[in-house]
Amino acid sequence: MSHVGVPRGTVRKRRSLALLTTGVLTIPVLAGCSSGSEETSRGVPQDIAPAARQAVSDGSTVNWAVDALPATFNAFQADADSATTRITGALLPSLFPMDASGQPKLNPDYLESAKIIEREPKQVVLYKLNQQAVWSDGREIGAPDFVAQWRALRGKDSAFWTARNSGYERIEKIERGADDLQVRVTFSKPYADWRSLFSPLYPKEITGSPDAFNDGARTTLKNTAGPFVLRGVSKAKGTVTLARNPRWWGDKAKLDTLVFRAVAAGDRTQALADGTVDVADIDASTADRIALARRDRGNNGQPLAHGPGSETTPAAALRSWALAHGSDEEAAEIAQAAREKNRKAVVAYTAEQKALRDFAVRKSLEPAYTQLALNGESGPLADDRVRRAVARALDREELARTVLGPLGLPAKPLGSHLALAGQPGYKDGSGALGDQNTKEAQALLADAGWTRGGAVQPPKDTKAGSEAEKKGAKGDAPGTEEDAEKEAAEGTKDDKEAKNEKAENEKKAEQGGEEEKAGKKTEQDGEDSTAEDSTAEGKKADRASEDSAASRDEGLYIVGEDNKPGAHAPARAASTGASAVHVLAPARTAAAQSAALLRQAGALGEDGAVAAQDKQPGGAAGAYAPVGTAAPAPAAAKGQLGKDGKALTLRFVLPSGPGSQSLRSVGDKIAVMLEKIGIGTEIIKVPDESYFKDHVASGAYDLALYSWPATAYPATDGRPIYAKPEPATDGSLLVEQNYTRVGTDHIDQLFDQAAAELDEKAARELMKQADARIWAAAGSIPLFQRPQLVAVDKKLANVGAFGFAAPRYQDIGFKNRQAAGSPADRKK
Repeated sequence: MSHVGVPRGTVRKRRSLALLTTGVLTIPVLAGCSSGSEETSRGVPQDIAPAARQAVSDGSTVNWAVDALPATFNAFQADADSATTRITGALLPSLFPMDASGQPKLNPDYLESAKIIEREPKQVVLYKLNQQAVWSDGREIGAPDFVAQWRALRGKDSAFWTARNSGYERIEKIERGADDLQVRVTFSKPYADWRSLFSPLYPKEITGSPDAFNDGARTTLKNTAGPFVLRGVSKAKGTVTLARNPRWWGDKAKLDTLVFRAVAAGDRTQALADGTVDVADIDASTADRIALARRDRGNNGQPLAHGPGSETTPAAALRSWALAHGSDEEAAEIAQAAREKNRKAVVAYTAEQKALRDFAVRKSLEPAYTQLALNGESGPLADDRVRRAVARALDREELARTVLGPLGLPAKPLGSHLALAGQPGYKDGSGALGDQNTKEAQALLADAGWTRGGAVQPPKDTKAGSEAEKKGAKGDAPGTEEDAEKEAAEGTKDDKEAKNEKAENEKKAEQGGEEEKAGKKTEQDGEDSTAEDSTAEGKKADRASEDSAASRDEGLYIVGEDNKPGAHAPARAASTGASAVHVLAPARTAAAQSAALLRQAGALGEDGAVAAQDKQPGGAAGAYAPVGTAAPAPAAAKGQLGKDGKALTLRFVLPSGPGSQSLRSVGDKIAVMLEKIGIGTEIIKVPDESYFKDHVASGAYDLALYSWPATAYPATDGRPIYAKPEPATDGSLLVEQNYTRVGTDHIDQLFDQAAAELDEKAARELMKQADARIWAAAGSIPLFQRPQLVAVDKKLANVGAFGFAAPRYQDIGFKNRQAAGSPADRKK
């Protein structure tokens, strides 16, 4: 299942973001991170129900869910997507697919060997092709196919519409070797990631002309060279059908046909239950349904303890029956309709659960990681001290547990931008940024000029009583000097009245013991309603977080200015065009401030007496204040930082779709963590379809969660993601795929050096140095490797959660021969 926040396109150099949706991003170097040597931790193994080929029967069909029909079959175009990658993997040659450890491995179906045969004066790679390798039209795979693909992708012919694809521009020439089965490639400058080239390899009929490349390969592939061939595409049915390749020279495909079917994420539970698909990436909720279905196998027809109607109590059921059979005909009709609707829902759910028993959930870690992106182009995050403070405020272990813990997967934060645990060269480089440390984060913010109370201070260049301040006062409160003096006099009068009222209230408080107790109880009830932790300290922290979350963007408001809090203020602001600073609360935070005032009122007795615990100099919270006195902010808002009269608030953009719930949960936790150091967040939820294009790629965010896929070629694939943006002629930034807009010349140099370093060990060391610099820049904070959950018909073998490895489509099949009417045939 693809995820929100994942850029489309999977070609080399246009590395696709791996969504969510769910998935999904933190900075701090947690305890146990930042080892100085290469990590030896292993990745999570793949879960595919492996079986020997002789244990897999021949024939039948498998339906495999994809998010949508591929936009193109040309993997080198910008709109290539995950469906493009999945389908072309079964149709076209991949010379060095990744193995289970995330390393490129020579594919013997296409190559006998491939190696560097010369380093000086220029790098030369010699490919020896499998002599049986042919295209589906019978023509041998050979040098002409390599030459045509190089010319199409090297970037010199603008007639070819292709995504940027590094490596091909380094090739100087391609020649036939000693015979037709040898291809000799000479590079103009050294290229360490030469194994990344020519995968997938297209026939010269497609790459030989712009028309075939740009348009022809978008909708069909007439000539292929994989275990399957493309039989047809049905937009009406939403299917791409592959058939066994009769000219395939390798291990014969076990399946007769392989159908890729477009099924939206929200429809997959139903599709599995209906038998529409046999294999589908799923979310945690569907995985839970399958687990419950298998658990309930032996319930002997008893009603399910989950699903529709399971929470109906006996009393509620009796009440519903009574209404349905009562004398009130109208109420009885409504109750009967509701009971019938619930009955149908129970029947449908029970049938779905019965069908889901035939599936197993295969789980591993996806070869992709979720990161927190910090947009450093402008605003507070343009200051690297603020970015580092954000990073050091976060508990990455907690965020990893939030997503991976409930699934039973290792919940360990990721320590590298350029490799995943289990890959060669993986090293936790987060030590370059520093451990999680609240005090250090606060010190960084203070050094950057963000202080408590800074949000209510005038700009540094505006002095008290200055002409600017006087002008602002006149603009906000039109009137004569006499009016101002009169208002001041009335304010003084009200001060005296407030003091008298305070004295009277204190007297009543001393005499009214019952009211005092009621006040205490009201306050305690308010705390209980917002608390989630079991300790008193946890309750206070959670309540403060909720208060602040509701008022992160509230403007400054003044009470006492017109002698009664809030009276006429909104009308005055509307009529004079005055700033929201003189309104009780902006519309979007009015509800939060109303709740705060109600909490203050709860501390008073019914007759207005101040509760004993609230007796303090200046009166109770919410009492009238002298003219010009800033109103007391909610508890958590008091801790928010500001500078020059502006609060430190960051726009946190998250996808709103149903498949992005776990991503939003991570976002909510990050917001709470930042709140503890005085950083407010304005969470903006946007439609999944616009999340990346209109917000992440365009830079309309401060914080965002999205993912990048793993790669066996970090020097090639990582550079456009972390390269320093360059100014364009029109004044904009050329960011390539660096959507954080954060980079340095040193990072670029390390990538360039690694790409030209033919010694693999030395190249890995350069990548570790680059990763440390990326951590220190604090533009991208890896959080965790994403979970991979796949629902699979339990009779299927060699398919499921593949982890790093590419599927071997020819080995997929049913463990036992299927009879007519079995799950394998029910889709036909």
